[in-house]
Amino acid sequence: MAREKRPAAAAAAASFALTNSWLMAAALLLTARGVAGQKVRVEEELEAYPTESVDLRCMFVDGVGTKLTQVSWIFEHADGQRDNIAVYHPTYGESFPNQSFRGRVVFLQKSLENPSIRISNLKMSDAGRYTCEYATYPTGNEQGTTTLIMLAKPKNSAKAVTVQAGSRSVIVASCDAANGKPVATIKWISQGTFTVSSNTESNPDGTVTLRSQYWTVPTPADNDREVSCRVDQKTLERPWIHIVKLSVEYPPTVSIEGYDNNWYVGRSDAVLTCVSNANPPPSEIAWTTPSGFLPDTVMVVDNKLMVKKVDYAVNTTFICEAKNKLGTGRQQMSTIVIEKRPIIPGPTTGAIIGGIIGALAFFGAIIGAVFLIRKCKDDENGPPKHKPPPPVKAGSSTEMLHKPSAPPAGLETAPLSRGEVYYEPTGGEPVSNLDDETTGALNGGAAPVLDNGNDLESSGHEPLAANISRGESFVSPAMYV
Repeated sequence: MAREKRPAAAAAAASFALTNSWLMAAALLLTARGVAGQKVRVEEELEAYPTESVDLRCMFVDGVGTKLTQVSWIFEHADGQRDNIAVYHPTYGESFPNQSFRGRVVFLQKSLENPSIRISNLKMSDAGRYTCEYATYPTGNEQGTTTLIMLAKPKNSAKAVTVQAGSRSVIVASCDAANGKPVATIKWISQGTFTVSSNTESNPDGTVTLRSQYWTVPTPADNDREVSCRVDQKTLERPWIHIVKLSVEYPPTVSIEGYDNNWYVGRSDAVLTCVSNANPPPSEIAWTTPSGFLPDTVMVVDNKLMVKKVDYAVNTTFICEAKNKLGTGRQQMSTIVIEKRPIIPGPTTGAIIGGIIGALAFFGAIIGAVFLIRKCKDDENGPPKHKPPPPVKAGSSTEMLHKPSAPPAGLETAPLSRGEVYYEPTGGEPVSNLDDETTGALNGGAAPVLDNGNDLESSGHEPLAANISRGESFVSPAMYV
């Protein structure tokens, strides 16, 4: 039994597969016939701008065995209403039955094979579906549809909304992209905390207006702060950006400037300035004192209080008041008059003194360097600077010529050269062979000094003359013994 069921199941499966194959083939055939049956060639979608022109092209591509009798252009509104705007018949010619298109539509070629039309002076309301429809025999009507999309560049604007400083979030700026198609997008570029709201409005001609609002809690510091509105839309070559300066109104805040704690008796250039910060600017600025009267020696010019000559009458408190439509700002300054002008070294005096000291130090360093160089040169070229030795007394213990001990008996000495010592054969006193120059050198260039008043004759020696020229050394030559 099992063997009999298997062939039956296989046969059922084969039959199901064959049926599916026939269904797929039929679907492909119908699709091919549908594509092949599209005989009217048109453009699927076109874009255009108001006041411009657009060409709607149409062509019958398969005329074999088909007789063309008439062609019509039908406009379908967004609400579905259909109107004939252009008709062409080879015998009766062309016709433009719709009043709103009359004078703006023409056939480019007066033929059934190419009944393309041109619409001029476009309006936003011309957006919709345009169908090129042929009346043929024997197949009946053939048609193709083009969708016309109307584009509109938005009219962009941005402005500040004047508000008063407060504690609640309010709209301080707005940005609009009006009458655009498609609808634009708006983005705010700003620092600080803010929120954004927006709303759109559809216009009768099919355009859309987008409005965006910038919200924040306004403070005096927000006045004149810059925020930017950016608009992007398909028709714009680049984003539209506009900078808006916020306008926040607030009452005046006042400060007094110019007092330097140096109002001495007789000073004539003392000035106080009333500085006010307000929006709108103060409509009135007034100076007064606690007594209600200003001293006779002061004069008010705009927001300045000028003292003609300082005296004890201005030893008081000055009050400045500034007013605008939102309120009044007030500030006071107490001035103290001193007897004499204090000597206060300013930064300019210190700079001058420092400059003089620096210049003197610089020139002193140069002079010292020149003097040192010249001194070194003089030391190299001039005579020696050391002190010569004192004269040596003959026969003293400091005499440089010492008596040598007697030579051994019978020793004879030969004549010696200059500077040497020899002995007489008879055992007499040694004699030094020093010339006059050497002898003089021993005594610093002077004659020898003799003890006990003995003269040269009693000593048995010839006088020694000094013979040392300027520039020569006072040091004696070497002595050989």
